[in-house]
Amino acid sequence: MDIVLVGLNHKTAPVDIRECFAFDSLEADAGLKELSRIPELTEAVLISTCNRVEVAAACQDPDEGVSAIKDFFSRTKSMPLENFEQNLFVYKGDEAVQHVFRVASSLDSMVLGEPQILGQMKESYRLATQAKTTGAVLNRLMHRCFMTAKRVRKETGIGDHAVSISYAAVELARKIFGELTDKKVLLIGAGEMAELAVEHLLNHRAAGVFVANRTFERAVSLAQRFRGTPIRLEEVEEHLKIADIIISSTGAPGYVLEKKDVKKVLRARKNRPLFFIDIAVPRDIDPAINNLSNNFVYDIDDLQGVIDRNIDERQKEAVRAERIVDENVIKYRTWLEGLDIVPTIVSLQKKLEAIRQTEMAKTLAHVSGLDENGKEAIDRLTQSIINKVMHDPIQFLKAGGHREKQKKEVLGFTRDIFNLNNSQNGDNFTPDEE
Repeated sequence: MDIVLVGLNHKTAPVDIRECFAFDSLEADAGLKELSRIPELTEAVLISTCNRVEVAAACQDPDEGVSAIKDFFSRTKSMPLENFEQNLFVYKGDEAVQHVFRVASSLDSMVLGEPQILGQMKESYRLATQAKTTGAVLNRLMHRCFMTAKRVRKETGIGDHAVSISYAAVELARKIFGELTDKKVLLIGAGEMAELAVEHLLNHRAAGVFVANRTFERAVSLAQRFRGTPIRLEEVEEHLKIADIIISSTGAPGYVLEKKDVKKVLRARKNRPLFFIDIAVPRDIDPAINNLSNNFVYDIDDLQGVIDRNIDERQKEAVRAERIVDENVIKYRTWLEGLDIVPTIVSLQKKLEAIRQTEMAKTLAHVSGLDENGKEAIDRLTQSIINKVMHDPIQFLKAGGHREKQKKEVLGFTRDIFNLNNSQNGDNFTPDEE
């Protein structure tokens, strides 16, 4: 049994290609049913997010498995293979396992360390188990990938340090104020990043929000969303006396707040810190405000600088994360190799037990006067003989008492001398848990 993985992601395919191969939940369910009908694949999981579409599969022949998955993509998305084959990546064996573990651990994400991918992987696995397209091989693979991702998150700092403008703003605010519990936020203008920053601040228990906008109706709408208070632009200067964090994101051609505006309220603020987050381009906040005592102005470039430094920190942590991934790839490979041996051991045990039962029945049919105690004694005797005879060969197979490259020959030889290929193959058995 081997594992293959075929897919495309943000590194190998532009968005106009990726969007052609996206699967929503209904399409994913249909896709899994289609995968289950492909004879070259014994198990499959379909992973589809905004940045990647991948199929991980268990198969007997890796080359046939890869071809079958490529054909699946082409057929289900009605696109000739030659139009997208150059965008595909293909992994086999350990590389496929390593890729799955790296994806779940957010080492392959567009934003290194982002946490959403693990939830998306779990949802993909849930759909696959619901469609019954997984078995012992991929069940173990996915459970180990979740465990690996959990270790990476717990033992490294790959998820620390803000890497988005909105989170970076919150991180800076916490450095200035410590706790944000009683801090008031003034939002000037609106924009996606500014609104996200307000949401994050409120999640960190900021005390309240004032919303000012060129269009007062828009201010009312946003204030309702944040359970805040709408104000007119003319009231901004007055609210500088009570606000602690100013987030500005207007489309104004010049400064919305200048140094002289802030200077007027310094006495009323009694030297309390005032933090300006200027997300607008052109800038809304006069950078000269930074020269006033306890006033801090960060524009979009300052925030991006914070993010760049944080990304460097995450990259350092990624080295430790890769080590955890590699360690778990080895553990999974060891388990998978054991899986090849189990059917042979089970078949051998079944065959010898069948022989024992048959010979016991023949013998007891010709023995008279034997009571139940006598029959049980013979049963235990024959069981003991079988167990002792089989002990060394089974231990040899389990312990890998042969070179890996000879494994197929050893298993084949064992099956040949005991004529196991015509016996029950023990497919319902899986190796012992680690």
